[in-house]
Amino acid sequence: MLLETDDVKQNHVPGIVLDAIDRKILAALVQDAKQTNAAIGQIAGLSAPAVHERVKRLHKHGVISGIVALLHGAAVGKPLLSFVHVDADGWGKSQRMMRLADFPEVEEIHSVAGDTSLIVKVRTASPDALEHFLSQLYILPGVRGTKSFVVLSTYEERVTQATVTSAWPAIPMPPE
Repeated sequence: MLLETDDVKQNHVPGIVLDAIDRKILAALVQDAKQTNAAIGQIAGLSAPAVHERVKRLHKHGVISGIVALLHGAAVGKPLLSFVHVDADGWGKSQRMMRLADFPEVEEIHSVAGDTSLIVKVRTASPDALEHFLSQLYILPGVRGTKSFVVLSTYEERVTQATVTSAWPAIPMPPE
């Protein structure tokens, strides 16, 4: 069986080892990417030019892939967040399935292990708009079925964090 994987964007694992200072810089940028290099330098214990050079290196090695504005879904007319599990013929991460990235409603596409091929994060204006998106999804060759999970409330949504947990802290139990 031949897989349609030509031109499929590959996951990129950067060829760089992050040290504690890199992680401090990245954490500061995630918190507020508009900070000056001098402000980040105070956090990381470096001069502004040293921060600039490290940020350039992090960009060059693909650790930082861009600086973006985070938009509030409701503010741009897309208050309905859903996760759509897509069952597809063959392997989910094919060139034809990656056409999902052409839909402006699609925020993320994940190839997963389990009982589905892909999980797609979708933000739409309404249930009707979600239904229209799903109808367009079924036009793609190879789509066998979907399961949609509509988000009622979001408690935490954030970008990838640079810091790591060295040991899982004990979570205190509330008194009964």
